[in-house]
Amino acid sequence: MLLKDFLVDAGTDKNLTELILFFSEQARHVKRGFFCTIPKTPAEEITRNQFGEEQMALDKYADEIFISGLKKTRLVRYIATEEQDQIIEVDNPKNKFGVVIDPLDGSSLIDVNLCVGSIIGIYPGHVLEKGVTMAAALYILYGPLTTLTFTTGKGVHEFVMNDAGEFVLRHKDLRIPDGKIYAPGALRKDYFPAHARWIDALETAGYKLRFSGCFVGDVHQILHKGGVFAYPGFKGKEKGKLRLLYEANPMGMIIYQAGGAVSNGRDDILAIKPEAIGQTTPVYVGGRKEIALIETLMTEG
Repeated sequence: MLLKDFLVDAGTDKNLTELILFFSEQARHVKRGFFCTIPKTPAEEITRNQFGEEQMALDKYADEIFISGLKKTRLVRYIATEEQDQIIEVDNPKNKFGVVIDPLDGSSLIDVNLCVGSIIGIYPGHVLEKGVTMAAALYILYGPLTTLTFTTGKGVHEFVMNDAGEFVLRHKDLRIPDGKIYAPGALRKDYFPAHARWIDALETAGYKLRFSGCFVGDVHQILHKGGVFAYPGFKGKEKGKLRLLYEANPMGMIIYQAGGAVSNGRDDILAIKPEAIGQTTPVYVGGRKEIALIETLMTEG
């Protein structure tokens, strides 16, 4: 079944359906950039995003694809992306939606041919709201297969791009299984005590370490095989490294809808009201028992 037919059969709101299909169509354009010859940016011309991170040519390329397409179609009112330092308000929008986008997560892995992805969260209005208010969330994973995984609050469904560039249903109603994979970000020497005890507990229980450096790829594996992803607060970055709006909330909604949980180590991330578009947070996302354990250890101190 094609994505469009699936959304219609599920009774998805017409405007939300149109917006999800818009993002699915951009996958081909983003992917095309991987095959283009994009010269290495000279040192004196390197730009940085709002987080001080070096922007690769493909980051800016993907960012422009999403922003220009949304402005042209006028499907949303608000656009916030990881590569922009301000919220963009679209002129004469057709809908009130607000979207948050990480255009190309893991872009530094492109030159070694590892998985990268795009993350999107869709709000019914302004984007500086709790993640629990999102109307939908999705990610596109550009790997050996190009897949699109989404939720509109009614389960999690995965589609794969065929030779014609269309997304075809691959898995319906995904549920995160019990599993023993853990994907830990940050350096062990910088862990805080509660997080270190949690890692020790996972390793003692036989969890296997799997960490690629692409948030989308790592969480996608957790969704299918079980376990937990973590990028904690650590020495020097006590408030974490990942972005609440662009990364934690959309991926958290997907895992939650698949029967998992998402936390900052103490509280449900989806219940946090953002104070700024660049807000960062510690992230624990995956199975409920693994999330319950870190919250217990954090509470104990």
